[in-house]
Amino acid sequence: METIEILLIGIGLAMDAFAVSICKGLSMKSMSWRKALIVGLYFGTFQALMPVIGYFLGATFENLVTQIDHWIAFALLTFIGSNMLKEAFTKNEENRNDNVDFKTMIILAIATSIDALAVGITFAFLKVDIILATIIIGIVTLIICIIGVKLGNKFGDKYERKAEVVGGAILILIGLKILLEHLKLF
Repeated sequence: METIEILLIGIGLAMDAFAVSICKGLSMKSMSWRKALIVGLYFGTFQALMPVIGYFLGATFENLVTQIDHWIAFALLTFIGSNMLKEAFTKNEENRNDNVDFKTMIILAIATSIDALAVGITFAFLKVDIILATIIIGIVTLIICIIGVKLGNKFGDKYERKAEVVGGAILILIGLKILLEHLKLF
């Protein structure tokens, strides 16, 4: 597999994390590059680690992983999106949730990187250089997510609660899309 193909896979894998990063940016009252970097590091690290785990699991657990990954992603993204919707309708202006603490970010990072586990299994079959793939996927995701936080923050400052409702809906729709694709209904 060529480096450009791994780069394109990295971009594709980062899209879920990008959408969630936009949502995190929406909840920030003012742009915080420190928080954007934290978001990017969480997502970049998990997007890089999951293919490594998948690579080593290989064909042994392929059927098990591909049978449940969509359900896990759907449940986590729906839960997070629903919480965003709830907060959009119940919070005060000063009470924005821009948490990037371990508990918040670990759930988001796992939810958005489950597909990368399946990609890692594929990498094992294709004999991809997993170290190169890990570096490329991690860096691509880091950069894309920092950009996502910035874009979300800019959009969120202008449209406030409406933007957060859209962000929560996006997360739910991403989870639904993952589920429907895996069930071959979409």
